[in-house]
Amino acid sequence: MTSVTIIGCGWLGFPLATSLIQQGYFVKANKRQQQDLAMLTQAGIEAYQFDLASEKSMASAKKLLDSDMLVISIPPGLRRGETDYLANLAALTSAIGDKHYQRIIFVSTTGVYPNEDRIMTEDDAHPHSPVSDTLLQAESIFASMNNSCIVRFAGLVGPKRHPGRFFAGKRDVSGGNVAVNLVHLDDCIAALSLILRAPKVANVYNICAPEHPTKAMFYTYAASHLGEIAPEFNQQTAPSKLIDGNLICQQLGFSYGHPNPIKMLDAC
Repeated sequence: MTSVTIIGCGWLGFPLATSLIQQGYFVKANKRQQQDLAMLTQAGIEAYQFDLASEKSMASAKKLLDSDMLVISIPPGLRRGETDYLANLAALTSAIGDKHYQRIIFVSTTGVYPNEDRIMTEDDAHPHSPVSDTLLQAESIFASMNNSCIVRFAGLVGPKRHPGRFFAGKRDVSGGNVAVNLVHLDDCIAALSLILRAPKVANVYNICAPEHPTKAMFYTYAASHLGEIAPEFNQQTAPSKLIDGNLICQQLGFSYGHPNPIKMLDAC
């Protein structure tokens, strides 16, 4: 039985873990707090208390990281002002040591792309802001490892992440012309599962729904979908980047189950 360790078993990591178990994998995962381990165990996950910011929890690292494959899904928290992201990733690489995996997946974000009025492919990332610089530094830590793949998710939606409240009731909102770049949790899990089992993958994949309604169209509908007051957009425009998530389709035969962001709201 192929084993997979998931570092970061939260909104994305936990449903990924349960899906992988259903697919026949043996899954290990961590939580930072002891009291949270029971939820993992009940789901059939081999659970470990492991906090990258705590030297005490490093004692459990060897067993946790002893798997065939590794998925790293740690929210950066940069927009909340957290500053220990890179230090935590450095601690993780130290714990990995010279361990070799059949596949390492590092979950990143399309925030590495600048807000420019054009289509963004996997080759277009560059440090255009302090946040993007940190994100790209994080990617580079794992990109140099054998059998690694960087997966950049667009804006995440799904259970408990309905975007209808983002702009609900707001007035004078600018950028109504901007293309929406989103991906549903179901497609995130399907893409990660495919990358784990594929014999050969690219260094980087964007995962983003192929349809891109405008910000005004999407968030007006999303608010009404929740019964909220629709936002009011002004005439001020903004650069509209469009994330191209087609490479994984071309190379691995992936198909988005939720290609339309408006329709994916029914699955939130």
